[in-house]
Amino acid sequence: MPFLVPVSPDCGKPQQLNRVVGGEDSTDAQWPWIVSILKNGSHHCAGSLLTNRWVVTAAHCFRSNIDKPSQFSVLLGAWKLGNPGPRSQKVGIAWVLPHPKYSSKERTHADIALVRLEHPIHFSERILPICLPDSSVRLPPNTDCWIAGWGSIQDGVPLPHPQTLQKLKVPIIDSELCKSLYWRGAGQEAITEDMLCAGYLEGERDACLGDSGGPLMCQVDDHWLLSGIISWGEGCAERNRPGVYTSLLAHRSWVQRIVQGVQLRGHLADSGNTGSS
Repeated sequence: MPFLVPVSPDCGKPQQLNRVVGGEDSTDAQWPWIVSILKNGSHHCAGSLLTNRWVVTAAHCFRSNIDKPSQFSVLLGAWKLGNPGPRSQKVGIAWVLPHPKYSSKERTHADIALVRLEHPIHFSERILPICLPDSSVRLPPNTDCWIAGWGSIQDGVPLPHPQTLQKLKVPIIDSELCKSLYWRGAGQEAITEDMLCAGYLEGERDACLGDSGGPLMCQVDDHWLLSGIISWGEGCAERNRPGVYTSLLAHRSWVQRIVQGVQLRGHLADSGNTGSS
């Protein structure tokens, strides 16, 4: 009996079928919302599927190519990039909407972009949307979240064929501590209010080149939430240089304004808030 996926499936819940630095292979369909953004046919960045028409990624993935969507396409439902298989789907990009506060000239805040697909995709057990965190969600330091991607396995070393999606558990790092690690002197705030830091101060495990735009995923109750977008760091897996992520807690309302049908989840038990935000 084939698995039937509803037209608008519940977000953030894989329907399991029975290299990130220091990471490990993921299993097939473990993260069915992760997409590969291809530039001229080659893996360029990752992104996360929000609905059947929208992907969210990092704005810096498009830098000077915002007005050239035809160079890009999106590969959904792939696990091994080198052998995506017949169940994957490839779709063109209609247009890219970077956050209005993003500046491509400097490493900056608001490193988030929404990608409109050329046509709606079909959901399957390999292609499902992820949830956004609602206003009840807090991510205290040491919360364990996960990143995944097809990026380099260390600086200058691409993920070898067949390029199996890598995953890595990363704890959230206290924002004040992260600010101090990346401190550049007065008036040069490297870590802004809309950034999250996660990873390991000792280095050795981190996101790397080619992982940009992919998800920082945290499980709240039984849903996976898109808490952040892989944005930047200094080097890959270097000591006291944890990964820096664009926070979806900070940009959720902007995404909600544009993306019809994006699903929010969280737990409202401790917030006293009964309505959805």
